[in-house]
Amino acid sequence: MKVTVIGLGPVGVVTAAGFAEFGNDVIAVDKDAERVQLLSKGKIPFYEPELKELVSRNIKDGRLEFTTDLAQAVKDALVVFICVQTPQGKDGQADTSAVKEVVRSIAGHLDEYKVIVTKSTVPVGTGTEIRSIIQSTVDPSVQFSVCSNPEFLREGAAVYDVLNPNRIVIGVEDERAKGILENLYRPLKVRDIPLVITDLKTAELIKYVANAFLAMKISFINEVANVCDLIEADVHVLAKAMGLDGRISPKFLHPGPGYGGSCFPKDTVALREIARQLGYDFKLVGATVEVNQRQKEIAVDKVVSALEGDVSGKVIGLLGLSFKPYTDDIRESPAIYIASRLIEMGSIIQAYDPSAMANTATMLKERVTFCEGPYEVAQGADALVVAVEWPEFRNLDFARIKNQLNAPTIIDLKNIYEPTRLSELGFKYVGMGRK
Repeated sequence: MKVTVIGLGPVGVVTAAGFAEFGNDVIAVDKDAERVQLLSKGKIPFYEPELKELVSRNIKDGRLEFTTDLAQAVKDALVVFICVQTPQGKDGQADTSAVKEVVRSIAGHLDEYKVIVTKSTVPVGTGTEIRSIIQSTVDPSVQFSVCSNPEFLREGAAVYDVLNPNRIVIGVEDERAKGILENLYRPLKVRDIPLVITDLKTAELIKYVANAFLAMKISFINEVANVCDLIEADVHVLAKAMGLDGRISPKFLHPGPGYGGSCFPKDTVALREIARQLGYDFKLVGATVEVNQRQKEIAVDKVVSALEGDVSGKVIGLLGLSFKPYTDDIRESPAIYIASRLIEMGSIIQAYDPSAMANTATMLKERVTFCEGPYEVAQGADALVVAVEWPEFRNLDFARIKNQLNAPTIIDLKNIYEPTRLSELGFKYVGMGRK
């Protein structure tokens, strides 16, 4: 099948490469000529494990090409996917201006039947708007279908997710589009991966609700960890016991300094706003948002408290800057928030992250000293703060770390170390909900 993917951010590139891997002829489009040129050479302009190999293989096999020529790409395809960004707008809702711009461009080149599919996370009712925009532009004799196919790709595991999704959600208006998209996803359907077929509005809402529920689960365990701190209980044992209940599951029961990234912060606020505009106060989602913001400040307070209430002039080593491991994405990163707050208080930050230092440099500029690894971060620091659970931070030479620190203090905001072991090694250990 001939497929066009418009928008070459992480979702668009992974989606295009995934459809190509399933044997389709894919044209991936973006107006950024430099990005298109890089991708055409198999170079990925962001960090995502295993994506370079997937893209390069499908370029070589002739199933994947990148272009700035949207008109030709639309003309050549039966199915056109919209994968542009929908950042949070001033009103809390997703900003769909980029989606509408793409739709108008598609409509200008639509002269025969196409299936127009949104993969971008969009407010409920966007599909109806897309239909109206196209109808106002094209000849009435030109038929088309508008569908919703939300993505559920995890940054850092997006390649695995596109090739091995746990479900596929498709919102359709007609049987013709349903048949085409079912055929497109046949390689996954034959592997018994569930295909959920529904209407447009339900499909558009599913992504928001799924992300809000996961964010709520994170905020819940973070609040539990805060209670554990107050009574000297162990949140890890508690979370394990909770997770063994099949109705709950252990996933997303890992306390920390709050969630971040491009989805959870934006989608929780957007869902709350969707409900508000309908006259409903979605209290659970509102509390999730508030708890997450407070959790970042609680993490800052832990650092301040560990340094006896005064961080002015103190050198703080920060391990991790991205919002999670296996990505260079720093959007809404708790680590960046913590660093910024400590800098405001007069701290001197020296930091290391395996992939996100270049992105951080554009935001914090000269305010952070970037190091070549964990041991350089610890050198001369008054405390070491673990903000992201990158695997290479888990098995450090703690004798060496202790000798490099001015004071043997570790604030483990991701609970990757064993408190008893570090205490026995002479460290002052501070975790999240760990006695």
